[in-house]
Amino acid sequence: MTHSSSRTRARLLLGGLAGAALVVAAPLAASAHIHVTPEDSAAGATTRLSFTTSHGCDGSPTTALVFTIPEGVDGVTPVLDGAWTLQREVGSDGIPTSVTYTAVNPIETGVSATVSLDVIFASSASGTSVAFPVLQKCAVGETDWSEVPAEGQSEDDLAAPAPVVAVGDVTADAGHGHGHDDAATDHSSEHGDAGGAAAPSDADPVARWLSGGALVAALAALGVALFGRRRRA
Repeated sequence: MTHSSSRTRARLLLGGLAGAALVVAAPLAASAHIHVTPEDSAAGATTRLSFTTSHGCDGSPTTALVFTIPEGVDGVTPVLDGAWTLQREVGSDGIPTSVTYTAVNPIETGVSATVSLDVIFASSASGTSVAFPVLQKCAVGETDWSEVPAEGQSEDDLAAPAPVVAVGDVTADAGHGHGHDDAATDHSSEHGDAGGAAAPSDADPVARWLSGGALVAALAALGVALFGRRRRA
C-alpha cells in the first residue's frame, strides 16, 4: 500500500514537472523571433523600424544581424548606436541592398538587443506585407530568419519566420518623413500661452483636491489603527 502511494505521488510529481516545463517552454518558443515595431507603415513616408531579439542561436551569443533589404523599399538609412558597428552594401540606385550590424560585444541569450532602420516604402508596396530577412550570426552557429507564411499558414507554423511589415496607402504627408511630427510640436509650442499652458493650471485644483482627500483618508486610517491598538492594550 505504501509503495503504491509512493509510486502515485512520483507519477503526479513527474506529470506536474512535465506540465510546468511545457508552460515555460511555450513562451520561450514564442519569443524566439526577430520582432519588428511598428508592424505597419504608410507608403511614401519615413518609418523607423526597430528589430529586437533576446535570444542567441541555441544558447550561443549573438555576434551580428545581417538584413537583406527587400523589394518595395525606396530608401533605407541605418541607425547606429554604441552597441553595434555597421556595414552597408549599396546598389546602383543608391539604396542599400544589405545592412550588417555587428555587436561590439557578443549578446547573451536573455539580453534584449535592438537595431533600427529608417525605411521609406515604395507606393507600389501599398496594400502588401513586406518581409525583412535577417541572418542572425552567433559565436557558434547562425539562424536565417527568412521564412514567409504560405497561404493558409501563420507565423507560428514556421521555424524561423522573417519579421514582416504591413504597408498601407500613401499618406497626404508622404515624403515629409518625420517633419510632420516636428511641425506639430512647433505649432503647439507657438500657441502654448493660448492653449497648452492652460490645461495644467486647470487640472491643478483637481489634483490638489485628490491629494487632500488621500491625506485625510490616510490620517483617518491611522487614527482607527491607533485607537484599536489602545483598546486591545
